[in-house]
Amino acid sequence: MGLFSKKESSEDRATLDNGLAKTKENLFQKIAKSILGKSTVDDDVLDNLEETLITSDVGVETTLKIIEKLQQRIRRDKYISTSELNSILRAEIAQLLRRPNTNLPATFDAPLPASPYVILVVGVNGVGKTTTIAKLAYQYKQAGRSVILGAADTFRAAAVEQLTLWADRVGVPIVQQGMGADPASVAYDTLSAAIARHADVVIIDTAGRLHNKVGLMNELTKIRRVMQKLLPDAPHEVLLVLDASTGQNAVEQARQFTAATDVNALALTKLDGTAKGGVIIGISDQFQVPVRYIGLGEKMTDLQLFHPDQFVDSLFD
Repeated sequence: MGLFSKKESSEDRATLDNGLAKTKENLFQKIAKSILGKSTVDDDVLDNLEETLITSDVGVETTLKIIEKLQQRIRRDKYISTSELNSILRAEIAQLLRRPNTNLPATFDAPLPASPYVILVVGVNGVGKTTTIAKLAYQYKQAGRSVILGAADTFRAAAVEQLTLWADRVGVPIVQQGMGADPASVAYDTLSAAIARHADVVIIDTAGRLHNKVGLMNELTKIRRVMQKLLPDAPHEVLLVLDASTGQNAVEQARQFTAATDVNALALTKLDGTAKGGVIIGISDQFQVPVRYIGLGEKMTDLQLFHPDQFVDSLFD
């Protein structure tokens, strides 16, 4: 039996529907225009649809995959009515979003693959990294987990203070050494404290500067190396936080971070305030990294685990 009730599940779906409202309106208005006056999907419809998907931040590579699938379907069936287009698009997008099973916990109350379970959070400044960490800590705490935070973003002014404030609000302990401290040292001390206290979940913030990919890689590698002295398989989740409202900028950030470190999970924030939610489709397809969380508002409960089928259902319903 899961922790969350049917009522909470329906509330989550309502939050998802509301959060995707701008994306749905943007995407489907454009699709409607692309098939206006047409009864079958022809070259003109495909050209218009291609433009629609690209301008909806699905991305060029992923859009071309979708168009190719539609062309294959037309060659096979000889005919696709415009009324069928939504259901076909729905199936193709769902397929692109599905990733192979991972050993990451499926829900906040699911059995953890390690104890403590270590999440290393990466991403540029301003994407909602700190609030995502706070929401993660809250969700795990609500699921009955003991959580400890590590303030290893020691380069940005006020980063430590902000995370400390959120730790107090959520009611979880934090390990910090102040601004200018060695991030790897903070990570080591955080994991040491978690092991000593038998904590279930460790969430460690890191610097978000991308001025130098080599510097970023070296810093994250050092953090990983010192943690592995205490826990050989740490971190278990390297979570890249991206701001969905930045569209193709988020794609570029994903490209740089996945090249710099072993990202195995993505969080897309600020979906509720943007019409660019289609970026999830392109990012998931291009980088073959599962979207794990989506941010749909400012409340602690507005960070949801991402379920591809639910996302597509909400997008197309």
